[in-house]
Amino acid sequence: MNMLPADTSALIGRISLFAHINDAQRKALAENLRWICLPGGQYLFKAGEVADALYLLRSGSLGVFDGPTRLIRQVSVDDSIGEISLLSGEPFRYSVRALRDSELLRLDRQLFEHLIERHPRAMLEVARQAMDRLLRRERHDEPPDKPRTFAILPVDNGVPVRGLAIQLAQALEAYGSCLVVDAEHGANRGSDWFAEREAQARFVIYLDSTGDASWRMRCLRQADVLLLPALAAQPARPWPEAAPGHPARVRHRPRHLLLMHPGHRVMPGAARRWRAEFSGELQHHHICGESDIPRIARLISGHARGLVLAGGGARGLAHLGALRALREAGHEFDAVGGTSIGAIIGAGLANMWSIDDMMRIYYDAFVRGKPLSDWTLPFVALTRGRRAALMLRRAFGAIDIEDLERPFFCVSTNLSGEGRVVHRHGPLWLWLRASSSIPGILPPVLHHGHVYVDGALVDNLPTDVMAEDGIAHITAVAIRADIALRAHAEEFATPPWWRLWMRQRRGAGWPGIVSTLTRAAMVNSEETSLHCIERADLLITPPLEHVSMLDWKDWQLAVDAGYQETLRVLSASAPDTSPPGNENLTVTG
Repeated sequence: MNMLPADTSALIGRISLFAHINDAQRKALAENLRWICLPGGQYLFKAGEVADALYLLRSGSLGVFDGPTRLIRQVSVDDSIGEISLLSGEPFRYSVRALRDSELLRLDRQLFEHLIERHPRAMLEVARQAMDRLLRRERHDEPPDKPRTFAILPVDNGVPVRGLAIQLAQALEAYGSCLVVDAEHGANRGSDWFAEREAQARFVIYLDSTGDASWRMRCLRQADVLLLPALAAQPARPWPEAAPGHPARVRHRPRHLLLMHPGHRVMPGAARRWRAEFSGELQHHHICGESDIPRIARLISGHARGLVLAGGGARGLAHLGALRALREAGHEFDAVGGTSIGAIIGAGLANMWSIDDMMRIYYDAFVRGKPLSDWTLPFVALTRGRRAALMLRRAFGAIDIEDLERPFFCVSTNLSGEGRVVHRHGPLWLWLRASSSIPGILPPVLHHGHVYVDGALVDNLPTDVMAEDGIAHITAVAIRADIALRAHAEEFATPPWWRLWMRQRRGAGWPGIVSTLTRAAMVNSEETSLHCIERADLLITPPLEHVSMLDWKDWQLAVDAGYQETLRVLSASAPDTSPPGNENLTVTG
């Protein structure tokens, strides 16, 4: 266990804690380090323990956990851990365990204290790192560790994975060198061989194309991310080994189900069938052609681009103009999310509709279809909601959210105690209907004993959901809710109907019930939206004061405003939007 790898001195030089010491000192330090192997799932230390050593991560991946399951940070290769507890003498607040097989170098407490005495600058670096981590944690912007190693583990040998691996490697090359290792090259190799390959390349894909059990387990142990290909048309069945199906056995590593479709369109129901073989968190992706591979490469490597669309009634048709301008400028999105009408329009984008198709479908749905025209006695709401439901069923059919070609979510508000709910599964039309149920105007959606209404009550611009999904760059189209209701009288109860009617004709009466309900539905989310606006890397806010919230006849004004404002924002941000995923720009209209 004391035989050190040949690259120990080089590893020490890459760690900021030791950046100031010279080559001779690094060599002397390397002689005092001990090499240890930590199998995936094993604890390095637990919360409440006091550090007895400093650890340097040579290969693999460690997770910092608050409690048994909540992963708050990943420790990447060439990082150190344990120094803060060594200096303070305080016990660890969090537990650390290996997410996959990992190699570490250990420097015992006595030798660490001797290092600090001889090199006081190391103490300054420890203090700087501690303060930096504390500030990032307080701002909730601790950067996630981007994955480096991927295991392609097909459900059986009938899945053509070699071509998939080559195409995926080519797509990942846009973000760094990529190496594919299969059983022919990697079988019966020692851990040093794999550590050397992972040090040489930015990404490593471990490929199983033979079904050899021992090689599959090696791929499983080496991977930060599991890629699980299957033929969508085949009957769903579990993977040969138990680990991919059970989150406890993959130790918080992301799992991606890759569904390969025989045609160029998604087979409805395939995602639901295959997802039923898993428990816990799982992402799935549809592969209908070679053009889907670069998108998957961006999603799994932490370089994806996402689009979030806000709610806002008829004003939300500005999204159509914004999408036209974004597409003309070459902007494509790997994931889509939204609230209310933003979710409805976003679902069309996730379903790969063209802009012209969306213009036609949504004009027919909202302008000609008049979904809010089935007025009724207001026992539950002003409208029955039937026309709105039929409109969504005609537009999207009976597909599930999982059947959309791009990852998609929508937000609703659960009035039965849960608050905000993010919908990623289930009937698309139903959850779009829930996401757009303005209280008092549309009746709520009742489902399994719960009551769901418009997501705008709690989160009208859910960029925070998109950010939590690990999307690197977020474009958001916000809709202002600045409808100021004014009163021209001092009253607390409505007068007789005939007097109220006369006042309304003179324009000096009470605010209308539709205006009051619409405005009230968005008040609570405004503070949340301000926070979510800050999460957007590219923000588009069309000027829509001239468009009423529920006056669909102004649809063309809204579309034009969205188009023109997006052109302006893209022009202003042009120097900072290339390459994708690296900018941090906010522009408001």
